[in-house]
Amino acid sequence: MCGIIAYVGNKSNAGKILFEGLHTLEYRGYDSSGIALINEKNNIKIYKKKGIVKLAEKKFLKEKISSKIGIGHTRWATHGEPNNKNSHPILSYSKNFAIVHNGIIENYSILKKILKEKGYKFRTDTDTEVLINFIEEIYKKSKSDFENTLNTALRQIRGAFAIAIINKKTPNYLYGARRGSPLVVGISENNFFLASDASPIVKHTNDVIYLKDNEIVKISSENLKITNLKKEKINPEVKKIELKIEEIEKGGYDSFMLKEIMEQPKSIKRSMLGRINVNKKSLFINGINDYVKKLLNAKRIIIVGCGTSWHAGLVAEYFFEKYTRIPVEVEYGSEFRYRNPILNSDDVVFFISQSGETADTLESVKITKKKGATALGIVNNVGSSIARITDEGCYLHAGPEIGVASTKAFTSQLIILFMIGVRLSNRLNTIKQKKYVEMIYQLDNIPKLVEEILEQRNKIKNIAKTIYKKNSCLFMGRGTNFPVGLEGALKLKEISYIHAEGYPAAELKHGPIALLEKGTPVIVICTRSDEYEKTIANIEEVKARKAMVVAILDSKNKHVSEMVDHSIVVPQIKNDFSPILNIIPLQLLAYYVAKYKGLDVDKPRNLAKSVTVE
Repeated sequence: MCGIIAYVGNKSNAGKILFEGLHTLEYRGYDSSGIALINEKNNIKIYKKKGIVKLAEKKFLKEKISSKIGIGHTRWATHGEPNNKNSHPILSYSKNFAIVHNGIIENYSILKKILKEKGYKFRTDTDTEVLINFIEEIYKKSKSDFENTLNTALRQIRGAFAIAIINKKTPNYLYGARRGSPLVVGISENNFFLASDASPIVKHTNDVIYLKDNEIVKISSENLKITNLKKEKINPEVKKIELKIEEIEKGGYDSFMLKEIMEQPKSIKRSMLGRINVNKKSLFINGINDYVKKLLNAKRIIIVGCGTSWHAGLVAEYFFEKYTRIPVEVEYGSEFRYRNPILNSDDVVFFISQSGETADTLESVKITKKKGATALGIVNNVGSSIARITDEGCYLHAGPEIGVASTKAFTSQLIILFMIGVRLSNRLNTIKQKKYVEMIYQLDNIPKLVEEILEQRNKIKNIAKTIYKKNSCLFMGRGTNFPVGLEGALKLKEISYIHAEGYPAAELKHGPIALLEKGTPVIVICTRSDEYEKTIANIEEVKARKAMVVAILDSKNKHVSEMVDHSIVVPQIKNDFSPILNIIPLQLLAYYVAKYKGLDVDKPRNLAKSVTVE
């Protein structure tokens, strides 16, 4: 969840470089931030503060400090409340070492007890302070070089970590290591970087190394060395990242979330690029070519994800079963990994994650592979952990998603899943060729239809004005639009802090309808499907309880429009592709509700973009 940036090189403005990186990484946590530098006198100077990056940066700007090495951190709190003392970087007891950490040390309480018995006193409530003091204790006892010390310490650590460390004993060297949490090395001439992801590095270099689990990196301005916990030297693969600096900037929008909502025609096109050829009437899913036979012969498909990715999986469940006739199960990564799932060699498991680093989903991949099932990834971030350890997979190619509340990643996930479902159905002969071609044309036309919906944002903004003062909200839909309701409710919860729930429309009668009061907003996804008439009947039920109904319609149905308080018309589309259109107005609705409430949509409270810890 936290963001790490570190620098060592021949530039004397390390502090400026680090704070620039922290601004880019702030979406990973904004409970606190800070940097640690080694100055020209080989002393460690720390600038940190509770709250957003600007607050810590303000302290730094008051001083002029020359430094060629340092570490930085933006925090999403796990151990210890968000305050100044628990903010990173954290000093060791002797103040000779400083560390930044993303992850959770599971055996910290045992280590802390041991260290207390040895006379260590603790200034913070964090597991990170335990880790750096444990490293310091081993260093004192072993009297070996710091690289070996770090190796010895990390072999005794249980849990997940990405760390960067500087120390006064070797002031020209930066150390990093990872297990379970991402860490990327950026390489430029006589300048090196460590970061949680590539976004703060791209300004300086496109050459990166993705560290693997249990690897340790030692870096100076002149060289780089990577070893593993077996003390084997690693010859890393240097990769080129295609990320462009403008992709991680707001580009004139007031927030990353709005920018990413408005980018969806483009991001959906990118997800289809090279995969759909309308002229040839073909659909080709590169990335899973070697496992097509596995899919065609699958007795069962399982889809694993968390949050928004889980909702995408639920849409796919309806779609896959209807068109491929293969049984599908959808699982939360957090539950799947702990319940000893029954998996067979003819099961295919899809793992969906925007970041490719979601801790529960990543652990679920490892379990799946151990049990001999096929593991396929659907991720956005190139070089991510899930992308590397799955058997094969598809990249979304949606471009960077900075906003904490996922928008364009969700629609790209749906596009990828729809394309896989359509291609499978064609190969299995569960749909006719005519239907297959029709679906290709419809998929290709979706970006244009999304643009039409985005043109209605002022109307949606006006509807949001009637909702933002409400305390709760219900979303309902049927079939593939039930998961859309779940995702719409999640968006509203995430950024407006209004209690919101999504339900299958018929299930409201089984309890939730009791919560309805006069004026309670009920958002109904009522686009045409086999259940269309039944959904209209559900609208009648909630109107009878004097709820305020907002309907998503795909035609100017006068009867329904007159029944409801507000309606949003989206373009018609056949073959169960409507979820990708219906979610767009719900994203905008959540955005405008939050804006009316005066909230920061890019920094929702208690949330961070990438859940890399349990």
